[in-house]
Amino acid sequence: MIVRIIGLFEPLVLALVGTVLLASLLPAHGAFVPVMDGFADAGIALLFFLHGAKLSREAIREGARNWKVHIAALATTFLLFPLFGLAFTAVPLGLGPLAAGLLFLTLLPSTVQSSIAFTAVARGNVAAAVCSASFSNLLGIFVTPLLVALLMSGAAGQGGISLGTLESIVLHLLVPFFAGHLLRPVIGSFVARHKSLLSYVDRGSILLVIYNSFGAAVREGLWHRVSPMALLVVALLCCLLLALVLLATRAMGQVLGLAREDLVVLQFCGSKKSLASGVPMAGVLFPAAQVGLVILPLMVFHQIQLIVCAFLARRNANESPATYGEPARAEA
Repeated sequence: MIVRIIGLFEPLVLALVGTVLLASLLPAHGAFVPVMDGFADAGIALLFFLHGAKLSREAIREGARNWKVHIAALATTFLLFPLFGLAFTAVPLGLGPLAAGLLFLTLLPSTVQSSIAFTAVARGNVAAAVCSASFSNLLGIFVTPLLVALLMSGAAGQGGISLGTLESIVLHLLVPFFAGHLLRPVIGSFVARHKSLLSYVDRGSILLVIYNSFGAAVREGLWHRVSPMALLVVALLCCLLLALVLLATRAMGQVLGLAREDLVVLQFCGSKKSLASGVPMAGVLFPAAQVGLVILPLMVFHQIQLIVCAFLARRNANESPATYGEPARAEA
């Protein structure tokens, strides 16, 4: 089962690696640079348009009922993670420009697809996972840029949110998202019927932004600025970050007295960060030449969270309720 779960994401993993290699060897040059910038901007807008079209208003209403789980998950995503990020980047570890990327990944919303998939495998509350992940992504459109402005002033060329950046956020993130959501009554059934096809559009937009971002970074000397040792340290810090958050969410769930099914939701929705949201947001929030550096730690964390959470999901599925301090429930 674990291999099957990881296998669902393997094509994307291979595509990410291939895109980074392509951008490193054949970045866009000359007249193709503004063309690729235009395609990347269109990809970001399309990505958030689809996010808005997928978000169900029924899920929003339903999610309000399980407020304790959602508040705990959001607090983990947008408070606990950033605190860890600030603590990690405050220590002089020789990360250079990757330190900004490590902090940025802690400011992002949770994933949607993998959070729901892992919750289902772990026999958690799938409906609550859908709501919690959707809330996180919706709030992330507003909260992540605000956190970047507050916590990353001067990092990676980011000096707070300027008028131009604010305009980009509105045009490339908010307008497409709300346009997609407002059109959901018209296109919602089409989106539901063609999920697999639209997932290729979704992932294609991400890969396009990654190619453009890494190409710009390579032109600015990306691989001369990042050492193998710095990448190794980032990978170890990502492992430590995920471990701390998983331990914290489990402890938080037990303190709050959450049922086992809801504790699973808190762990899987609270512990992950969204590559699908993070890549286009970085493309809007940071200068083009810095985006490749900023999203590199996110790409490392993304792979680690999939592997670790796949293992935990299967282990949780085999655990009894007593493991979580609950009395065993009689079978009907």
